Amino acid sequence: MSAPRRRFRLLPLICWLPLCIAAVMIASSGCTKKAAAPPAQPPRNVLVARVTQKDVPLYLDEIGTCAALETVQVQAQVSGKILERHFQDGAEVKKGDVLFTIDPRPYQAALEQNQGLLAQARAQLGLDQINLKRQQELRSRNVTAQQDLDTAQANLNNDTARVQSAEAGVAAAQVNLDYCTIRSPIDGRAGLRQVDVGNVIGAIGGSAAGGGSGGSVLVTIQRLHPIYTDFTVAETDLAQVRQYLHNDKLRVLTDAPDDSAPPREGKLYFIDNAVQTGTGTVKLRAETPNEDRLLWPGQFVRVRLVLDTLKDARLVPSQAVQIGQNGPYVFVVKPDSTLDLRLVKPGQRQGEQTVINDGVQPGEVVVVTGQLQLAPGARVVAQESPETVDPAAAASAGARGSL
Repeated sequence: MSAPRRRFRLLPLICWLPLCIAAVMIASSGCTKKAAAPPAQPPRNVLVARVTQKDVPLYLDEIGTCAALETVQVQAQVSGKILERHFQDGAEVKKGDVLFTIDPRPYQAALEQNQGLLAQARAQLGLDQINLKRQQELRSRNVTAQQDLDTAQANLNNDTARVQSAEAGVAAAQVNLDYCTIRSPIDGRAGLRQVDVGNVIGAIGGSAAGGGSGGSVLVTIQRLHPIYTDFTVAETDLAQVRQYLHNDKLRVLTDAPDDSAPPREGKLYFIDNAVQTGTGTVKLRAETPNEDRLLWPGQFVRVRLVLDTLKDARLVPSQAVQIGQNGPYVFVVKPDSTLDLRLVKPGQRQGEQTVINDGVQPGEVVVVTGQLQLAPGARVVAQESPETVDPAAAASAGARGSL
């Protein structure tokens, strides 16, 4: 009697088992479908800018130094005692301005002595001319011998040469007297004087009496306007520089790093005839305006050698250019607000912008910030970036930040 009752209790469990298995399968399949379809990412906000097209400079940026256009070390040309100094240390002087006065009395006396010798020689020459004329008249009447006429002629020739010698002596004495007044040979700025009033100085190549120094430098004068800008370019850039040597747009911009003035535009003045073997560079020199004397000899400056103008260059903000495994790229926003990753060939920086030689077209929109969170095909909400620096101004006043 117990066996049939046990089979009757197991029958409901066997009937419900398939229904439970089906319910579990349905529930698991629903979970799988939900995991395979994650929710879509919302569009990201990005700053964008359009690709512009403008004329920009082709240039080389270098570091250089300034040098005076002319430098003169003033020295005495006669010996003597310095009586006066006529300038202040560091003063601006003009060509011909008096700098020092040397005691002129010995040279004045020498001049007067030579003038006296000249007067004597001229008086004797006058007498010789009268005597020769007399001898010529007597000889024409056959009164005197030919020897007397020849002697009169020789005396005249001898005293003529003596007059010439005396005239040269007067001229030399006058030059020495003029040298007692030492003048500035150029327009420029005087340095620190090396001698004071009361010192006895010697002439160039000589020695001064009384223990003074012979041929010492009295003061150095440098011409500061215009001023030279000296810089070098690598020998690898030499061919490009020579290509544009006769270009009328070739110019040199000189900018002192610590002033508020815009870069000075000068002209290329000199290119060296050899490469410096130790550095592999070539020396160049430009002549730069310096009316306000802001540039100083020996000062380090930033130099931009502008070779030419690139016509209709395509520019994007420099922040838009990123570096990936395949090289530089930008994200281009398509009309449907999705992104296209575009490989590009960047050129030179122009202020806050960069030239793009290949990869984008004028008018296209590129992403400026937020590239690390983006991917090709992603949808974005574009917002115009603030106006960037005008690249055309980068070669003038705006260029100082990138020089």
